[in-house]
Amino acid sequence: MLYKLNVKRTIFVGFAFFLICAFWQAYDAIMPLILVNKFGLNQTASGGIMALDNVFALFMLPLFGSLSDRYNGKHGKRTPFILIGTVVAIAAFVALTFVDNLQLQNITAQGVADIPLNSDGSISNEAIAKAWEVTASNPAPFVIFIILLLVVLLAMSTFRSPAVALMPDVTVKPLRSRANAIINLMGTAGGIIVLVLGIIFGTSKETYKNFTVYVIAVCAVMAVGLVLFMILVKEKKWANEANELQAQIDAEFPTDTKEEQETGKMSKGKFIALLLILASVFLWFMGYNAVTSKFSLYATNVLKQNFNLALIIAQAAAVVAYVPVGFLAGRIGRKKCILIGVAVLFSAFFGAIFINAGTPAIVLYIVFALAGIGWATINVNSYPMVVELSRGSNVGKYTGYYYTASMAAQVITPLFSGLIMDIAASSGAVNLGMGILFPYASIFVALSFVSMLFVKFGDAQDLGGKTGKELVAENFASDD
Repeated sequence: MLYKLNVKRTIFVGFAFFLICAFWQAYDAIMPLILVNKFGLNQTASGGIMALDNVFALFMLPLFGSLSDRYNGKHGKRTPFILIGTVVAIAAFVALTFVDNLQLQNITAQGVADIPLNSDGSISNEAIAKAWEVTASNPAPFVIFIILLLVVLLAMSTFRSPAVALMPDVTVKPLRSRANAIINLMGTAGGIIVLVLGIIFGTSKETYKNFTVYVIAVCAVMAVGLVLFMILVKEKKWANEANELQAQIDAEFPTDTKEEQETGKMSKGKFIALLLILASVFLWFMGYNAVTSKFSLYATNVLKQNFNLALIIAQAAAVVAYVPVGFLAGRIGRKKCILIGVAVLFSAFFGAIFINAGTPAIVLYIVFALAGIGWATINVNSYPMVVELSRGSNVGKYTGYYYTASMAAQVITPLFSGLIMDIAASSGAVNLGMGILFPYASIFVALSFVSMLFVKFGDAQDLGGKTGKELVAENFASDD
């Protein structure tokens, strides 16, 4: 019996992750610029607000993952959460830009936009301080902005776990790394489209940018992804078929340990493996998210480069890597793939330490291409390792565990890295503060390698030798 991944269905399911990644790409690109340039927040305060989505996620993602496990509506367990959450997020995100424009009018009227930039083209400390004075004297736009921001973040939190859990719902365990490669490919496509929109609308060219049209364009991309998802995905039918096939696999190739067979609960060894995987997820996100949340400022202030182009290259490299990494996991296992990916990501971040404004742009692009490949290799395999330890009825719950670990890191690291930068820059050496970014990221990525070394469970089921050339050759065939 050969187990074939249905590529067409996996692509359709991936439209949910497509629209999620489109949103976060835009959010991470413009939010630090709005908070610092227009509202006058320092790095620590802006980092705290950037971490809000992750604070909500600590509670919301496990909650809505479990709720979607127990929900069983007409359109399935996950689809209603995706539909409602996306519609609310789009409406609030567009409304957010109108408040941003109101603040832009206020600081323009007070002459903030007339304050000269630094000689390197970055916004001056005087302008940031003056923008904060305007915010403090008229806090209403800031208060409304934060309220709308909370609505956006809450809406996104309600459907992320259900959207991600849908892939293992409709995919049997041995094929989840390959399916996750396609899901991540879809997410990357959404991110790349938004990066291209960033170049088209010049998000990195103007210090005091009006983002309304850009955000509307991003939301249009999200809406298209949602419409395609709703039309093409038949959640209940596909999940039932996957459950039947998984039952056949479990009967032919049982994976429960003797302890699990006797108690019906997760064994101690698997529980330890779960904790180690989640620790690794926490550590590499501590490093990676520090870079993604601060890179737009780092590229502007230190490298004098267009951050959109560097990120597009990283995303493009990830696109190239996703499918080969999915195949590779079937050959050498998920754990080994992750260790390779962590090593590549560390090499990229460590190499970036030595890049400055005088370094040829091609060097930066090579480093970010390596980072994209490393991150793709990690992402394709880490989530399937977590849900490999779950049972069919609690995939959403384990998805919540995965995102709790990643979001906990993303709560801490913008604040912690921002605080370190502010301390280092307190002498007035702005570049010294920002220059800590890549050493900081390298340390945490290296620590994640150590914790992953000790993981003993979470690789794909051994299908009795049926994971060789014949199975690999047919894994990407479609049954449709």
